[in-house]
Amino acid sequence: ILPVVPVGAADTVNVYSIWTENWGRQLFPEFEKATGIKLNFVRFSSGEALVRLIAEKNNPRVDVLFGGPVETHAAGITEGIFEPYKPPSFGVLPTRFKHPDGQWVAIADNPLVFLSNTKFLKEHNLKPPTSWDDLLNPAYKNMLQMADARTSGMAVTRLFSILEVFGRDEAKAFDYMKKKRRNVQLYTKSGVGGVLPVAMGQAAAGTFFIVDCLDVQEKGYDVTISTPREGSGSAGEAIALIKGAKNPEPGKKLIDWATSPAMQSLFAKYKINFIPTHPDVKIAPNLTEALKDAKIFPIDLDYAGANRKRIVERWVNEVLNLKE
Repeated sequence: ILPVVPVGAADTVNVYSIWTENWGRQLFPEFEKATGIKLNFVRFSSGEALVRLIAEKNNPRVDVLFGGPVETHAAGITEGIFEPYKPPSFGVLPTRFKHPDGQWVAIADNPLVFLSNTKFLKEHNLKPPTSWDDLLNPAYKNMLQMADARTSGMAVTRLFSILEVFGRDEAKAFDYMKKKRRNVQLYTKSGVGGVLPVAMGQAAAGTFFIVDCLDVQEKGYDVTISTPREGSGSAGEAIALIKGAKNPEPGKKLIDWATSPAMQSLFAKYKINFIPTHPDVKIAPNLTEALKDAKIFPIDLDYAGANRKRIVERWVNEVLNLKE
């Protein structure tokens, strides 16, 4: 355990956090307590953070990008915004949870699932969706909410999940998304944006990360979590050091901590339903139960990183702006 440095003498690390402000307020004081380093953070959706980091490339305002699907980080590598760093846990992490050069390291895993309002399902005599095709059912017309790929990393994970399900046949994948478009009432700015509307019955269903779905379920909302039999993508949630960071050493200490069992065991303490990436930290029983029938595949990061910008632009032109 590192000695606690008095706050007045503390180093500082500045962070763009993709994780919610609530999680930041829980987790980051634990880092400050463990290291004596003062942590300042601003919360953005991953797409927004990526745009900012690219714009600030010649004069970075933060030292670390904390969280966000690894597809975002893969796109960041293309833009040259990260400084490679391998923390002490690097060697024990499974291959898919780290960039070979240390450009990013995953600190959690987070599969996509379906979330449905249970009352809506009963009223419309519907079973919970267990196929991507189930979301095309006319009963869901104007009743789905999911994230906007221009701003949300979760939405990008969804696009690449659908592409994978269709064998990367873009014509078929986009045809499916265009059919589903008529059932979507709103594409939200952040990935979590549609979860509460579904939980409250303002929307019927959507595609979200498991961490957010279990969160509303545990808060007592009558929601049903299900998974598509064709499979869905899982996004490692990553952390990365920013190239040209003003505070690189405190930034590295944050990465050391985030990739350690000390941080990842806090998921259970604060009921943050991520799958830990460190092999020494056990998966919470509720997560194991929720995902017991799930067919989950990791997103191919080389493919996603190389095609992200083009696929998102195509989604905006052909799906988001679709005129019936």
